[in-house]
Amino acid sequence: MNLAERHYAIVTASYWGFTLTDGALRMLVLLHFYRLGYSPFTLAFLFLLYEAAGVLANLIGGWLATRYGIARMLSVGLVMQIAGFGLLSMLDPNWSATLSVAWVVLSQGVCGVAKDLTKTASKSAIKITQAQAKEQGAGQLFKWVAWFTGSKNAMKGVGFFLGGVMLQSLGFQGALWAMAGLLALVLVGVLSALPPMMGKSRASKSAKELFAKNAGINGLAAARVALFGARDVWFVVGVPVYLYSAGWTFSMVSGFVAAWTIGYGLVQAMAPHIVKRSEDGLTREVPAARWWSAALAVVPLALAAAVAAQVPHLVWVVVGGLSLFGFAFAVNSSVHSYLVLAYAGSEKAAEDVGFYYAANALGRFLGTLLSGLLYQWGGLLYALLGSAAMLVVCWGVTLKLPLKRDDAVAR
Repeated sequence: MNLAERHYAIVTASYWGFTLTDGALRMLVLLHFYRLGYSPFTLAFLFLLYEAAGVLANLIGGWLATRYGIARMLSVGLVMQIAGFGLLSMLDPNWSATLSVAWVVLSQGVCGVAKDLTKTASKSAIKITQAQAKEQGAGQLFKWVAWFTGSKNAMKGVGFFLGGVMLQSLGFQGALWAMAGLLALVLVGVLSALPPMMGKSRASKSAKELFAKNAGINGLAAARVALFGARDVWFVVGVPVYLYSAGWTFSMVSGFVAAWTIGYGLVQAMAPHIVKRSEDGLTREVPAARWWSAALAVVPLALAAAVAAQVPHLVWVVVGGLSLFGFAFAVNSSVHSYLVLAYAGSEKAAEDVGFYYAANALGRFLGTLLSGLLYQWGGLLYALLGSAAMLVVCWGVTLKLPLKRDDAVAR
């Protein structure tokens, strides 16, 4: 294993540990507060600052990683996540509902910043290490990105299941302490194994320079807003609450979300074998992004029709349909994650990735907000229709993605 591969393995393993606790946190908060009687919109509100913080964290995180080094930002993200867990563990059941919600939103905001600082640093490290590797082709980059995104999402799925199990076995506070301890071990590994100045370069000196990305990254950012909004509009509140209200237990709900996410991650890892490759890394990959976006939009439309018609065994129809959604969504997400690095330059990869994942965070924010609102207004049907509408927008944006990389702009 050469140095670049070693750094790639360390970054991937570190993000696995982070993602495991991040997935568990999602289920802990959602199921704990639903059990306490919070409405769907209030549940969504608990996650809003978490998602909103990610927009700014990605933009600033990419700039900071370019200026101070990727490994340092990865460490900062881990420390902030531990701090967020500590804040959540201080929640007192005797507090009023208003104070409890405010405290959870604040704590979630800290965790949201932590997540996106860590994600930006980790994804940027892939571009840096791939540029240092002996195999520098687009095929190698696609494989590394696909494996990273697929494996970390599979780990998030394990975290979803772990969150439900820990809530039942350790309780809310005990689960948070256990996760903080795990991340402390990961932090020690990062500090001892990665060079602190990895990825350091000349950072942008103005907001105009920071936001002046090439057409490919701009288009992907817009598509990413719609793509992840389309997932979270049913994923964050709608389906977990729907399944729980249909009689499923906490472990069953978290088990489904876990299985869905693990399967989604495995498909992401296989994306290089599903999508036909091209020598320049764009001429086949960009049309694939267009086709898979169009195919994905059909799934929530069909599910919405099934819900409206109240077909027999509706719960299992929803589970099966969302499994199909997960397959197509995974290919979409993997292709998009590859394309942003294909369009990006290596000198300021962290800034390019940060800009792109700021759009990702904005999509999650909109999806989270609409997940609570649409489910409260019209149940699962409205959530699925909202997902379909966003995917039509995503498909329309991908039609304008360039088939060539603008090297002059990408730096």
